[in-house]
Formats: sequence, C-alpha cells, structure tokens
Amino acid sequence: MWVAVMFLLFPACSGTEQGKSVPATNRDSMAAMRTVGVESYISDSGVIRYKIIAEEWMVYDKLDPPFWAFEKGLYLEQFNEDFSAEATIKADTAYYYDKKKLWELRSNVHIENQKQEKFDTDLLFWDEYKQEVYSDKKIRIEQADKVIVGYGFKSNQQLTDYVINNTEGIFYIEEDSPESVNDTLVNDSI
Repeated sequence: MWVAVMFLLFPACSGTEQGKSVPATNRDSMAAMRTVGVESYISDSGVIRYKIIAEEWMVYDKLDPPFWAFEKGLYLEQFNEDFSAEATIKADTAYYYDKKKLWELRSNVHIENQKQEKFDTDLLFWDEYKQEVYSDKKIRIEQADKVIVGYGFKSNQQLTDYVINNTEGIFYIEEDSPESVNDTLVNDSI
C-alpha cells in the first residue's frame, strides 16, 4: 500500500514546472487597494468636503505618479462650510492624482454648480492646488435662459466664474406660454 501511495505522489514532487505557480513580480502595476460599492466622505482639516460614490475604487500607490482609479463611474458632491452641496459631479471614468491634487474626469462628465448651471463635456480636469477647473474639449453649459457651446474652458472650482474659448453658439431659451405660442402661429400664417 505504501509503495502505491509513493508512486502516486512522487511525480507531484518532481522538479517539473507543470502546475507550478508563478509569484507576481511586478507589484508596481497592481492595485494596492480595491474597494467595491463605495460611499465615502473625505474631510479636509476635520471638515467634511466631499462625498464619493463609486462602484469600484482602485488605488495604485506604486505607479509614477500614484493615482486612484474610478473606472466604473464616479459621483461626487463638494460641500461648503455649511455642509450644503456646492457642486455635483458625475463621470463614467475618473482618476485622482493625490500628490498633485488633480482630478481627471472622462466620458459623459456632467457637473451642476450651486446656481443650477449644468456643464457637460467628455474631458475635464480639476486642479485642487490652483482651485480651478479646465478642459480643452467641447463643452456645453446650460443656464436658466441660454445654452452656451464652445471648445475649451477654464473656471474657478465653484464653477461660478468661467471663460469659454472658441464659442460655437449661444442659444437663448424662451419659455413660451400657450398664449404666446398661439400668437406666433397666427402671426406666421398671416
């Protein structure tokens, strides 16, 4: 019986590489942390400044530069001192370079500021050190009475004081009452 067991186990202990596991040697490309189903609050000097909701949060601390990756989408709220939302941000993909304090938001980026203005673009950067938001891509800004479209954009981080480059158009929105619509139709037919 003992001889039969030795014949079965002996090939498994031989020096062949079949079935041998290879340790991960490139630690740099691996995430140091992976968190799924994230809802987190981030404070600055003991004051809650941000709320983050993400399906997946990966931290790559050994890459140069180190960064956080939110490749399955991100929802972020920025709070003021009164804990009121100053801005809401949604993006399909986001990267945060923590040493640079720089956010890179990609694909279907939608931001709403405290004045209920809506900003839509496919690429946006938010530099926390400089306290500014910018993009060199097409941007659409919807205000209460108009829509502005342009290429390139720079703003303060509250998105209340901004400059739009290469403006493509400003489209005014008129809220028509039923009476004014009928008056327009009558005037047009005459």
